[in-house]
Amino acid sequence: MKELKIFTGNAHPVLAKAICDYLKIPLGQAKVTEFSNENIFVQILENVRERDVFIVQPLCSPVNKNLVELLIMIDAMKRASAGRITAVLPYYGYARTDKKDQPRVPITARLVADLITTAGANRLLTVDLHAAQIQGFFNIPVDELTALFLLGNYWKSKALDKLVVVATDIGISKRARDMAARLKAPLAIIEKRRVGNVDTTETLNLIGDVKGMRALTVDDEIDTAGSLSNAAQTLLDHGAIEVYSCCTHAIFSGAAIERIAKSPVKQVVVTDTVPVNGAKKLDKITVLSTASLLGEAIHRIHTGMSIGAMFAE
Repeated sequence: MKELKIFTGNAHPVLAKAICDYLKIPLGQAKVTEFSNENIFVQILENVRERDVFIVQPLCSPVNKNLVELLIMIDAMKRASAGRITAVLPYYGYARTDKKDQPRVPITARLVADLITTAGANRLLTVDLHAAQIQGFFNIPVDELTALFLLGNYWKSKALDKLVVVATDIGISKRARDMAARLKAPLAIIEKRRVGNVDTTETLNLIGDVKGMRALTVDDEIDTAGSLSNAAQTLLDHGAIEVYSCCTHAIFSGAAIERIAKSPVKQVVVTDTVPVNGAKKLDKITVLSTASLLGEAIHRIHTGMSIGAMFAE
């Protein structure tokens, strides 16, 4: 495969630049603008013929605009005769709509997969999908990275004693178990139920003992922070002395920042798979960079090396 090229839309240019800095290559030049009629226009400003092209574009807010930008960029690369096009989605939007759990509802995660493939992407690179089965929605190769080691190493360095890792719901229990094993800590699980199609949940049960312990909640994303606030209060009610939290994707929509600020959680550690800036910054929020994680994966894909070897211990 010829020269490696990395491009970005408007979703997260800071992360794309950081990835390029890790790889010691310049960021590819492209014009991605919006006309007054809201039509998006893309022009690639350098030669990509037979190049190995990576487009960095998390599907974060504004989700639909960023998705269409990605699709148009892929189409532009394909028509410019790029040798291979990899869509790099640090955050895969619409991932929570991954099954028919009610009558007459879509499987939007599959629809997004079809759109990306039809646009012309040859492979997908992403981080911590909401549900592992989303990989099977694609007919092209999918490399799913995990921020577990990044987050785990951070908490290892904090060396908190009397630590218990808490899964914020049963669906995330495997990831939380892996974190607990990495930190040599016991595991607890919060059982919760989502209420209808609104962004609210109710806590039903706590499985495990947290009395006299420092609790670390683990999730793949924090959206409105309603679950986080409820979980923190539940853990304190069951005797936890402190509550910490970590997740990969800091979506922070709606009243999330206000809830986190008011919550008893002492520290929230997230990664930069989506931008965390402006009003989303709080003293209790720590952001870890994924640039080296994504940069190393891109290098390995480009050179034909193993991705799995990145996580071998």
